Amino acid sequence: QVQVVESGGGVVQAGGSLRLSCIVSGRTAETYPMAWFRQAPGKNREFVAAISGRGQRTAYADSVKGRFTISRDGANNTQYLDMNSLKLEDTGIYYCAGGNLQLARTVGAYYDWGQGTQVTVSS
Repeated sequence: QVQVVESGGGVVQAGGSLRLSCIVSGRTAETYPMAWFRQAPGKNREFVAAISGRGQRTAYADSVKGRFTISRDGANNTQYLDMNSLKLEDTGIYYCAGGNLQLARTVGAYYDWGQGTQVTVSS
């Protein structure tokens, strides 16, 4: 059974940085396309970033491009989301997801999800 566990969320001031981590167990993550999504209160879950199975390609939402970086450590079945220059609108629950479509941007393309980690950006 696949388990996906996020960590690293917290409260940070606008302009600050956070690193989110996601550990996958129960399958080999080395060739497992993964992504980050987020959900703000009262809004739909939205795509943030995706990384290909071997980490060679990435994709980002326009709202985070240039500020966030997705990466993965296949040997440790872990992926990361480095978030810099955080803005108030980055607040939300961040979810790690795994699927079988490279660089997909839709929720429906992913079938393994974590419980999420809260990120709150304060002014």
